[in-house]
Amino acid sequence: MTLAQDIAQAVETLNRGGIIVYPTDTVWGIGCDATDSQAVRRVYEIKRRADSKALITLVASEEMLRRFINSDPSQALALVRESNRPTTVVYPDPCNLSPELLAPDGSAGIRISNEAVSSALCSAFGSPIVSTSANISGMPSPSVFRKISDEILDAADYVMEARRDDLSASLPSRVLRLMPDGSIDIIRP
Repeated sequence: MTLAQDIAQAVETLNRGGIIVYPTDTVWGIGCDATDSQAVRRVYEIKRRADSKALITLVASEEMLRRFINSDPSQALALVRESNRPTTVVYPDPCNLSPELLAPDGSAGIRISNEAVSSALCSAFGSPIVSTSANISGMPSPSVFRKISDEILDAADYVMEARRDDLSASLPSRVLRLMPDGSIDIIRP
């Protein structure tokens, strides 16, 4: 299967409200359409995670990001561009995302993916994709495909072929919070 076919199959699954397992710029993830409440609830069920714990969302570009937040991200994006690793920004005023993705304070964590597969997937889908580690809540996050449990793989509607043999170590993302006044709080350096 080519990467283009793999991405097309994943997009088809996302378009019908399905759940995918896919490689991201950090660990292997469980994903769905970040605007589809029913799909997001299903991700929480698969992970056995309390819905009070917000999930991260991936986007393909700054342009896509701007469609899903109401604040000016310029200061946060300057820090993201300077970073040598994936950086998630918690925005105080997201819009057009499933309400289930929002933290109790109404904020949402969004990351622009610079990794080839997940970025191409977001771009082809044309909308944000949920990105939460492909594990049962409380279990170790799978840095490589072979560490994903059968329970997670069986619960997904589509498991991507891309990067299954990649054993490269990955780092968790940095996490920054964009405050309502425009300042930045570093949550995870």
